[in-house]
Amino acid sequence: MNKIRVIVDSMSLQGDGNIAVSLTATNNQPLPAWEAGAHIDVYLPNHIIRQYSLVGDCHDLFTYTVCIKKDLQSRGGSRFIHEQLRVGHELDISQPRNIFRLQDAAEYYLIAGGIGITPILAMAEHLEQQQKPFHVLYYIKHQAQIAFKKRLQQQFQHGDVQILCSDAGQSLREDIAEILKAFHKNQQVYLCGPQGFMDSCIKKLLAHGWTRENIFLEAFAPVAPAHLEHSGIENAETFQVKLNSTGQIFTVPQEKSIATVLIDNQINVPLSCEMGMCGACLTRVIDGEVDHQDTVQTEDEKSASQQYIALCCSRAKSPMLEIDL
Repeated sequence: MNKIRVIVDSMSLQGDGNIAVSLTATNNQPLPAWEAGAHIDVYLPNHIIRQYSLVGDCHDLFTYTVCIKKDLQSRGGSRFIHEQLRVGHELDISQPRNIFRLQDAAEYYLIAGGIGITPILAMAEHLEQQQKPFHVLYYIKHQAQIAFKKRLQQQFQHGDVQILCSDAGQSLREDIAEILKAFHKNQQVYLCGPQGFMDSCIKKLLAHGWTRENIFLEAFAPVAPAHLEHSGIENAETFQVKLNSTGQIFTVPQEKSIATVLIDNQINVPLSCEMGMCGACLTRVIDGEVDHQDTVQTEDEKSASQQYIALCCSRAKSPMLEIDL
């Protein structure tokens, strides 16, 4: 995966605990094009990789903007950005990837919880430009947490925005049932926020007649075990993985991922999300057949002549898999 060297062009507060970071290429060249819902990997100097949704103007190819909430339980990602990152610092990022792309529909409900507003706002502005009807529901604890307030309060001609604060009694439990009381097959819902928030939304949507095919979501946190009940790992088979650079061969048992086995043997693996949706650990396959379990690659990429495997979750269909590591 090619990295792009960027410089921090500006930083600004966007509500309590949120900081927006604008990035430009160090060579002053245009950045790769992106669409609403896309994200980038950010390679931080403390050897941590994090994924952040792009929230800027997708027509401005000279600037990428991301917004990061400071997580009190941070293992170094958001804490580093809030406490150590400064204007003028250089970083490596990935090219944009989009596994949260808007699909064709007659009407859209865009639901955000907290910092999940970042891809949702980009979607709203894109739909406004496309003159398609949309409704934004933005759930936060209190008014002071609103991110991108001016952009959300712009006079949309084709959509509307509701900012719902739990400290004002506007809870997800009480409001979403009324707002989404009717479902039509040409409507779609897009969700982004904490896993618990999205779980609650999905439960209520299904209870009101929505179908899973019309619900799309994004999360950059490992999914809880309850969500992995159909992952198929109970049917996984043991196989071997060979490193092309050294010829070393390791056995990958049913209960472990390739990444886990390699790390256990002091092999460096660039991990981030550990759930197959960020692309940080995608590695070129030299030989063997891959059982793809990731969501970051398209079906065309998974069936291409040159294969890449997500070491954190995908496995081998063949007894041996040789990788470019």
